[in-house]
Amino acid sequence: MANLLDRLPKVRGVYRENVELKNWFDVGGAAEVLFRPADLEDLQSFLKNCPKDVPLNVLGAASNVIIADEGVKGVVIRLGGEFAKISQEDNKIRAGAAALCGNVALTSKNAALSGLEFFTGIPGSIGGAIAMNAGCYGSDVSQILVSATAIDFEGNIIQLKNSDFAFYYRGNKIAKKFIFIEGLFIGKASSFDEVSKKIYELNQQREKAQPIRAKTGGSTFKNPEPQNPNAKKAWQLIDEAGLRGASEGDAQISEKHCNFMINRGNASANDLINLGNRVKKIVKERTNIDIEWEIKILKQ
Repeated sequence: MANLLDRLPKVRGVYRENVELKNWFDVGGAAEVLFRPADLEDLQSFLKNCPKDVPLNVLGAASNVIIADEGVKGVVIRLGGEFAKISQEDNKIRAGAAALCGNVALTSKNAALSGLEFFTGIPGSIGGAIAMNAGCYGSDVSQILVSATAIDFEGNIIQLKNSDFAFYYRGNKIAKKFIFIEGLFIGKASSFDEVSKKIYELNQQREKAQPIRAKTGGSTFKNPEPQNPNAKKAWQLIDEAGLRGASEGDAQISEKHCNFMINRGNASANDLINLGNRVKKIVKERTNIDIEWEIKILKQ
């Protein structure tokens, strides 16, 4: 798309061309144009006036994203500090889309509100967490979200209730229609010590079980039957298929937790994608169970 910048609306924020998209795997190409809006009104104006044939993608903390080696055409929107504010409102916490989930957990500790501790185990930001109904250790966003502010791709600001989302395991029915701006989450009155203890225990559990020191993302695949406590989880299916430690170039299925892929040093995005697809194929052949990507693949 030649002269893309010339076709984009005037903004108060920042456009940058051919920007490397940093992500937790440390792989992938560049955005044709990266846009950081100055504030909500700037984002709203951009969406209202951006040509409709320009591809748009939204990128948060990039913790559960593989960015294609070829890069991403069009505009990648990345929300900055103006969208990262966190505040307490009685027994609720309001968090902007760019706020890190871990910081929301810390706010819940300081506010002595329980129920949000699991955010400490979500390696990403609130906007992405709402979009994918992120969760771990038996809790997820659907259980605590009261409401959310969103903006559609025509620039209209929308107020959403929990019931508007039709949440399901690792997703909801409306995420593709909106960019989530902030969420309001409810907690239960507790004590600083109790919430601190829970966060500490979850962090210890995560440290022990997951390869968090490696170049990695969140869980690679969704559990195939999340509502069935007797069903095998994705990591078990991968392990039983003999794929613990399997590799493609420098991409590897973690030997510590086989529902995590890691970049051992010089993996490409294609290495990670090819390895993930090979795992899906072998698990299907050996178990007749389809495991779906949980990690988002961002490509042209």
